[in-house]
Amino acid sequence: MARRRSALTAEMTAADVEHTVVYGANRIGSAVGWLTRWPVTREALAVVTPGERDLLLVSFYNHVPNASRIATEADVRFAGPRIMASATEELRRRGAGGGRVGVVGPLGYRPYAELAAFGEPVPLDAAYTRLRLRKSNEEIEWLRVGASLTDRAVRALHGEAGPGVDERELANIVERAYVGRGGTTHIHYFGATAMEAPDVVVPAQWPAVRPLQRGDALTCEVSASFWDYTGQLLRTFTVGADPPPLYRELHDVADAAFDAIVERLRPGATAADVVEASTVIEDAGFTIRDDLVHGFVGGYLPPVLGSRSRVLDEPPQFTFETGMTVVVQPNVVTQDERAGVQTGELLLVTDAGAERLHDYERGLLRVG
Repeated sequence: MARRRSALTAEMTAADVEHTVVYGANRIGSAVGWLTRWPVTREALAVVTPGERDLLLVSFYNHVPNASRIATEADVRFAGPRIMASATEELRRRGAGGGRVGVVGPLGYRPYAELAAFGEPVPLDAAYTRLRLRKSNEEIEWLRVGASLTDRAVRALHGEAGPGVDERELANIVERAYVGRGGTTHIHYFGATAMEAPDVVVPAQWPAVRPLQRGDALTCEVSASFWDYTGQLLRTFTVGADPPPLYRELHDVADAAFDAIVERLRPGATAADVVEASTVIEDAGFTIRDDLVHGFVGGYLPPVLGSRSRVLDEPPQFTFETGMTVVVQPNVVTQDERAGVQTGELLLVTDAGAERLHDYERGLLRVG
């Protein structure tokens, strides 16, 4: 926690700001939790000034006692009816009136207007993102816990999914694997379709009530968290049947793309190197629907990359470094986007190359 605060205050010095407000609401905005440990509930704002103790303002009076037990490096108070009014009152007490004030987090237009009337807001979100790209040794240890909980979830899915089970029940299966061990849900997405007449190529964000049927393909994207340290596994299962040739080919290409990208994923590799490694997808006559690669843990982080046939933007000038955590997830689909598979997982960039943080088996698997 001391390392984090020191890193943030260094960014404040570089931006020529003496005070910063760090904001989150409705569990959105990871910076409050990163700085104070408090996982934002309704609304929270931290006031940061070097040389002074942080102030954490928490909405909902009944949430303050729990926040006080968790955010032990900050003074914790009730935010009152208008959180920014309370924050600017504290900033004024700290001598910040009319000056530059750093801002981190998804501040809405009303509180932003209040802050702008008080002083000059200075966005520090890009600086915060830079701080989250490389993980400390402490963070990596916690992340291994999140990855292990995610492994448990997909292992339970593999063992219990089958014909007659719908996607709401799949969500229940995966959550029971980690909630009782202190894990929380980041996401669990599922997508099922008949392999002989497919119409789903990527896992869905909201569950369907259609029960699994023999001959389906089931794709999943599952992330369980230990605090905000989150694993991610993406897999494809066949339901009670062997895959037809098309699905076998799609998954072989996805595996080949995953392996080629992981081979390139080491310190000094560039975003362009990673995109180039994925050309096996287009060479086989396929494309992708989901993002190919993205940074992860502490947000949906740079670089966010597509393949040659699905360019999100020109590959950024980005170089991978030791300590970065990246999801490689080739979602290989047919050109008409009727059939597709998904595979992939979270990886750690080390001096020796990409390290798997998950131990769950790879491949086109079968349930039921």
